[in-house]
Amino acid sequence: MNRISATLAALALTAPLAMSGQAVAETVQIQVGGDISGGVNQHIINNWLPKLEEMTDGEVELELVSGGSIVPHSETLDAIDQGLLGGDFVLPSYFAGIDPAFSIMGDLVAGYDTPLQMMQLCYHGGGREMLQKIVDTYTDNVVVVGCGSFEREAFVAAVPINGVADLEGLKIRSPEGLAAEIFSRAGAVAVPLPFSEVYTSLDKGVIDAADASNYGVNKDNGFHEVAKYPLFPGIHSMPGSYFTVNRDVYDSLSEGSRVALDVWFQAMSLDLMMWVDQRDRRLVAEDKANAAETGLTIIDWSVADRDALREIAKGAWEDAAKESDLAQEAYDLNINFMRSMGMLE
Repeated sequence: MNRISATLAALALTAPLAMSGQAVAETVQIQVGGDISGGVNQHIINNWLPKLEEMTDGEVELELVSGGSIVPHSETLDAIDQGLLGGDFVLPSYFAGIDPAFSIMGDLVAGYDTPLQMMQLCYHGGGREMLQKIVDTYTDNVVVVGCGSFEREAFVAAVPINGVADLEGLKIRSPEGLAAEIFSRAGAVAVPLPFSEVYTSLDKGVIDAADASNYGVNKDNGFHEVAKYPLFPGIHSMPGSYFTVNRDVYDSLSEGSRVALDVWFQAMSLDLMMWVDQRDRRLVAEDKANAAETGLTIIDWSVADRDALREIAKGAWEDAAKESDLAQEAYDLNINFMRSMGMLE
């Protein structure tokens, strides 16, 4: 799953520090996975970085740099805690090896239907507070500024997959963890492959389908050239992300700038959600209109089949929740929220 390929790669936050009686700027790096040349990153650079500088009268300034340039993606939490990084904007599931609670909060596979629901969980369902509690258990100096999701992944398939029953026996590229476990419980064979090998593996028949990225990114990477039965909207992943900042950096900001940073991140996340969805739907409409030329058959699962996959997934969620007290608390939070939204009985 290339969940971060179209997200922020990294940021640099400029916080004022008192020195010789004057406020001077210190550039503090905030890292995420990916490269700044991606479409979403360019959208942020061109449209959202100037907004934050204006909202804070220049007190908070962000600069994007490519991810992995400071520390590996799975080490950002410790680096922020130690003051080696100013913060990060990544998938909480990167830290599943620390505690499975990160995975449950990062992507409850087959759980949510829209990115907006994950935003609602974050800001109105206790999600941000739960993430802060998890982070506080393993660090002393990290603030969770915001969280949510801005994309629903599509699904790449070289064979027709019209419902849960069609997953039986298929070889599906999937990362290890909840996604692989759920596909296995649905009767498929989960095959762990790096994103860079998806195209070749589909082309050579090594795999039948792939948990990869959103429709636009899948198309950009040429997957639809060798896999003519994409599923849209996707059936599985709603990758969540969170934005954290070193506490000393955060506390050095004025109260107004801290509020602005919170509001800015929420607004940017909602804009990215609309931007990615609009692009995906435009590309889907174009591909449907040109089906005779492209040979694509775009499949949309019924509500009944989506619910059936969620029922299979629930068993995997429950087992993951048993692995730690925090994982159980995170699971309970998600389940109670989904019930309140009418998504579960």
